[in-house]
Amino acid sequence: MGQQQLLLIVLGVIIVGIAVVVGINVFTAQNTNSNRDAVTSDLTQLASMAQQYYKKPQALGGGGNAFTGWTIPTNMVKNPNGSYSATVTATAVTIVGKGTTTVTAGGTDTVQVTMVVGPDKINSTTIDK
Repeated sequence: MGQQQLLLIVLGVIIVGIAVVVGINVFTAQNTNSNRDAVTSDLTQLASMAQQYYKKPQALGGGGNAFTGWTIPTNMVKNPNGSYSATVTATAVTIVGKGTTTVTAGGTDTVQVTMVVGPDKINSTTIDK
């Protein structure tokens, strides 16, 4: 083979290698974003359930304008998206969701989203740690 053909083969191998590395990085970033979105969606559903409990009268099994007594349903404590825990007071619920996807390649830090639920509002904070 001529030098030109060898040069083209080497150049082709380098370009394919770079494309594979970029593809892996894009997939990893998308996987992390997808898990973050799924955890946020689960937390939003839990926040809605907590607000429903707050507004429902005690005679009907609700909190009667208090969050006290609300718990995360057992089937939602852990799912393929992550695990969830709640701190409940009479006036607010803080729900923490920890995702299953690591934020950094090869690391142990996972996606984490926190929601603070009040009687009429929900505040969300994303912490990637």
